[in-house]
Amino acid sequence: MTQDKHAEDAPPRRYHHGDLAEALVAAAVEIIAEKGVEQLSMREAARRAGVSPGAPFRHFRSKTALLTALAEQAGGRLTEAVAAALAEAGEADPLAAFEAIGVGYLRWALRNPTHFQIVSSRALVDFEGSEILRGQNAAIRRRMVGLLEAARSQGRLAEDLKLEEALLAARALVYGLARMAADGHLPEWSPPAEGAAAGAASGEDPERRLRRALRLFMGALAPGR
Repeated sequence: MTQDKHAEDAPPRRYHHGDLAEALVAAAVEIIAEKGVEQLSMREAARRAGVSPGAPFRHFRSKTALLTALAEQAGGRLTEAVAAALAEAGEADPLAAFEAIGVGYLRWALRNPTHFQIVSSRALVDFEGSEILRGQNAAIRRRMVGLLEAARSQGRLAEDLKLEEALLAARALVYGLARMAADGHLPEWSPPAEGAAAGAASGEDPERRLRRALRLFMGALAPGR
C-alpha cells in the first residue's frame, strides 16, 4: 500500500494552544511505537506536534528530559494499574494483595508496551534526577514490603524466607515476564495449540499465561497457600 507523500510530510495539527509538553510526550510515544526509541528526535517530536523545531526546548532541554517525562507518565499509569488490581483483590489477604501488584504490573506492561520499554530502561531516562520516578518506585516497594511483613506476622511465609530476597525474586520474575512479552519471546515459550507444530503460539491470552507463572512463584513463596 502506498502513502501520500504530502500527507506523510505535513506536520500533524496536534497542538492547538493546549499543553505543548503533553503533546510532545504523546508524539514521542507514537514515534517510539512506530520506529523504536533510537529514531526519536526532538525535531521529529516537534514536527508531529505541529510546532517549530525549537519549541520543545522550552519544556525539555534534551531528548533524555523528554523521555524522562514519558517515563513519569508511564509510572503514573502503572501506579493506577496496580491500584486497580489491588482493589480487585481486596485488603483482607496480604498474599493475594502482593500477587495483585504483580498482576497489575503485567497487565499494564502488556497493554502499554511502549511505556514499559521506556520506564524499564534506566539508561534512557534521568531516574535519579526525577523525584516523581523515584517516588513512584519507592511507593510500590513500600507496599510490597508491608504486605510481606503482614503475611510473615500471620505465619504464612516459608520459614527460612528472607524478605529482601523475596522482593528481588518477585521483581525479577514480573519484570522478566513483562520483558519477554514486550520483546516477542513469549510465543516460543507457550505450549502449542493441539495439533500445532512445536513452538507454535497457543493462541491463549498472554495475560493468563503470565498470571499462571506468577501463581507458581507465589506457591513457592507461601507453601500451602
